[in-house]
Amino acid sequence: MLIFAIFVVRCWSIFIRSPQSLGLEGPARKMKVFSVVSIASLVGLSQAVCPNSCSGHGTCGVDEVCTCYHGWGSNGLAGGDCSERFCPFELAWVDTPQRDGTRHRYAECANKGICNRQTGDCACFEGYEGKGCGRQSCPNYCSGHGTCEYMKDLEFGIVYNEYYDGSTNALSGVGAGGKKFTDGYMAWDLDRARACVCDPGWTGLSCLERMCPYGNDVMDVIPGFDEHSSTGLVGYGNEVGQTQTITLYDADLDNSNFVGQTFAIQFTSKHNETFATQPIYWDAVDSTLAMSIETALKKLPNKVINDVDVEVDSTTGAAGVIIDVTFTGTSVQGKQHKLELLIEPCTEGCTPSITGLTNIRTFSATTLSTVEISTPGSHQSYECGRRGTCDRITGVCKCYAGFTGDTCGVLTALA
Repeated sequence: MLIFAIFVVRCWSIFIRSPQSLGLEGPARKMKVFSVVSIASLVGLSQAVCPNSCSGHGTCGVDEVCTCYHGWGSNGLAGGDCSERFCPFELAWVDTPQRDGTRHRYAECANKGICNRQTGDCACFEGYEGKGCGRQSCPNYCSGHGTCEYMKDLEFGIVYNEYYDGSTNALSGVGAGGKKFTDGYMAWDLDRARACVCDPGWTGLSCLERMCPYGNDVMDVIPGFDEHSSTGLVGYGNEVGQTQTITLYDADLDNSNFVGQTFAIQFTSKHNETFATQPIYWDAVDSTLAMSIETALKKLPNKVINDVDVEVDSTTGAAGVIIDVTFTGTSVQGKQHKLELLIEPCTEGCTPSITGLTNIRTFSATTLSTVEISTPGSHQSYECGRRGTCDRITGVCKCYAGFTGDTCGVLTALA
């Protein structure tokens, strides 16, 4: 229509400039001029005019209102002159609850960033990142000493069944690996909230701090202590080490199915170092099996278990095979993480390569294979033995006056 209007005006312009050539004079000439103006006016009325021609990012309606393309608007709203971009929308981290129960509505930049209207990208506040600021960032990127994990991938505790209290089968059994947060826990931010999981030997929110050695507090007063007794740990009177009891039931409840198979035990130190033993052959003779387990544990690197006693009793029949592991070494004083059993078959390409205890009963109302702390132990386990401070830069204990040793567990002077 605009081309047609220009054409008409152009023709009448030529006509007006040369009236004599067409034999028009006086009133006729004025009438034609009026006609040209009238036609141009009508054409103008029929052409809608939108703000800034919708900036090339929308279509102009007959009501002179822009219908913007997806992702375009003005002042953070749909419409206007379509000159500004929208930023990605994600569930808001902070929002006002609604009467219908909605607690986290979708918001631009998840209410944790500022939208750049020119680029359509969010400038996220500190601690948030990603598309629409939809996920948390980990402090200092875990300082190079850990990994940034989503909540759904985090675990309760350090090892399998660490929080088992004997009240329900669902929390017990044998296996390896902590219990995932997602087991029975559903939250809107499971795949958005994140935290650092530190490498062994490192700690803190950003994994920036080193851990120091753990040991017993030599000044602890133990009720009923008898230094002359020989019933406990050598050199500690009647003090005893922590004992963990492994109870295993086979499918036939006669302890016959395990003989000839191989398994392994996994131990996690106080520095969160995880070590798996060499394959342990299940011998039919209890004393031989006990020695195999004891040797395998003592062979773990760095003398992480420098001494341990193991006893096996398979004569209990339907009561299962009982394996008592008592930590007697100075490197494993006090409370230790529960031992974990590697019992699933894993041969080709696996370390350790084991056949597994394929006929084990892991879940049953009355015959539940478990790992339990049967004797808590007399000693405690504190960083620097509670008799020094930990240098978080070096990971070395600075002992108080009168104490020495890597865990400040040696008394050099009486107070």
